Amino acid sequence: MTDSIAEMDEIVHEPSHEFVESTNVWEFMQTYGIDDYEALIERTTTEIDGVPESGVDWFWDELVDYLGIEFYEEYDTVRDDTDGPQFTDWYPGGELNIAHNVVDRHAATDEERRNKVATIWEGEDGEVREVTFHELHRQANQVANALDARGIETGDTVGLYMPMVPEVVSILYGCFKIGAIAVPIFSGFGVDATATRIEDPECSILVTGDGFLRRGDPVTLKETADEAIAQADTDVESVIVYDRLGASDPDTDLSIPMTDGRDEWWADAVATQSDEYDTKSLPSDQESMLLYSSGTTGKPKGIVHTHAGVQTQTAKELYFGFDLKPADRFFWVSDIGWMMGPWTLIGNHTFGGTIFMYEGAPDHPQPDRFWEMIDRHDLTQFGISPTAIRALRKQGDEWVEGHDLSSLRLLGSTGEPWDPESWQWFHETVGGGDTPIINISGGTEICGCFLMPMPINDLKPCTLGGPGLGMDIDIVDSDGESIADTHERGYLVARDSCPSMTKSLWSGDKRYRNEYWSTWEDLWDHGDWAQKDEDGFWFLHGRADDALNVAGRKVGPAEVEGAAMDHAAVNQAAAIGADDDTTGTAVVLYVIVEDGFEASDALREEIREQVGAELGKPFRPREVLFVEAFPKTQSGKIIRRAVQATYEGEDLGDMSSIENPAALEAIEDAR
Repeated sequence: MTDSIAEMDEIVHEPSHEFVESTNVWEFMQTYGIDDYEALIERTTTEIDGVPESGVDWFWDELVDYLGIEFYEEYDTVRDDTDGPQFTDWYPGGELNIAHNVVDRHAATDEERRNKVATIWEGEDGEVREVTFHELHRQANQVANALDARGIETGDTVGLYMPMVPEVVSILYGCFKIGAIAVPIFSGFGVDATATRIEDPECSILVTGDGFLRRGDPVTLKETADEAIAQADTDVESVIVYDRLGASDPDTDLSIPMTDGRDEWWADAVATQSDEYDTKSLPSDQESMLLYSSGTTGKPKGIVHTHAGVQTQTAKELYFGFDLKPADRFFWVSDIGWMMGPWTLIGNHTFGGTIFMYEGAPDHPQPDRFWEMIDRHDLTQFGISPTAIRALRKQGDEWVEGHDLSSLRLLGSTGEPWDPESWQWFHETVGGGDTPIINISGGTEICGCFLMPMPINDLKPCTLGGPGLGMDIDIVDSDGESIADTHERGYLVARDSCPSMTKSLWSGDKRYRNEYWSTWEDLWDHGDWAQKDEDGFWFLHGRADDALNVAGRKVGPAEVEGAAMDHAAVNQAAAIGADDDTTGTAVVLYVIVEDGFEASDALREEIREQVGAELGKPFRPREVLFVEAFPKTQSGKIIRRAVQATYEGEDLGDMSSIENPAALEAIEDAR
């Protein structure tokens, strides 16, 4: 279906020679005599005859020294893939600790480096706190000692059900120091989702907070944590509660329940500990984090990450893809419970970089909150989901135009496919027309990216550039044969492992194999539709398992939605499939209209014709239903499963990950 990317066929961003030659990736290319991007990808993924410095093994070996990643004990070899790509052992024989690379070594050096700001935090109420690497080091040591005092050892699991406050960084790094497996849990989850993520890994300790601010009001966490602990079939022996809202003050009006003998305030449990701790030297394959999938499709998957894997992948992507420089201030809109939270922290702090954290809603107290913070804090990289940009775009350009965003060097996005209009708005209105959008796609399963453009690349709207450095990625047909160069749409796969690829699932190897390696032999099935155009630009078209099979022809929901959003009246759209006696499956389209337009039968028919004209008559929606909002996760993803289940009148299952549950009522009423 080559027509599906025709509207994104124009190159709209061409970096200047001066910018290209200033980038970290360009310097890497010059070091190894690499002429262009295509040669760069080939050298880092393919063993080239007569070129000893080529291939996946060479790249991931060279990367360690090139980026200054420190091992306590050198590894014996880059990898052992005796058991196949599914169970590759990376850097066997080596020992390291993420905490050493991201905080210890920065705090142990000269005064300027240890006093550099590691984290800038802004609360929704406007409070700003800065934490230096010296302060972060001391607090991470206190966390490690608090865990040690409660019997936590290497390999034990620690739950982090925390608001986005600076202390989440020291908690994460404190877990790394002691060899505990950190289990970040999204602060927006309800009881069921939180209980699952406590029970499955059998967390004996949970670190949480009294709550946080959202749209000007306090949102409490502790009651949800208590209910989740009661529901979980595991023994949580200790709960450490951070005081964000002032609930520990006996004179406050905010009442937070505390269980005697189990619950302790942070000030008593952590702040009283020694600020000295000898970080443990751990095997390369020692588990560092257990990151759960969002839970919006099926039972959540516990994805197992290692110290060596997360360390090398995140450092590579931040240094090359986001061109990290010493003076940068990096902001990615995420919760610690999503992959992008740890990815941002570890990748930046490997190089002693400064990250920016924000607690609250993107449009509080006004729709310019992000633009105001970028202006005031001189932020240099800004990452956000396409859905969030669509919502902010709807508020109008005037909210952006009043702010100086010239500090931005790169923009970032992930989570779902773009529509061209919103991508262009982000590029031109936010980025000024000369700031590249590093649109990335990978996932929790690799704590990183399969696809990501380099800052030296030309860009077309919505493109993901191509494979990341050291990532052997392809597009295949249903038989597993490569079709990338035919420019047809196919399945996105990985032909090889990478250091950060999950070593398995917490629930066991059987589900791991079935989820990712069972479709074709020795190919990782990522589950996305992908397409490479004639100019070499890669695009994604949504989840392949969401494909709508209409009269024997398949189309991704994102393509239907994109076609609908080409109509001037459509702000957002969500497409699902419904049983149909004639075509097997019919398209049902939910639509949010732009301001200034009204829902009507005439508009409904115009949208149907718009989709039919772009994708073909079989894909014209059988129904177009108007709504005010879609159910979404806090990271901005539309939960199509919830839309589908509501339309069909089926049991919704666990919907605790929904940011706006009231949207489900609107979906139901639209029928």
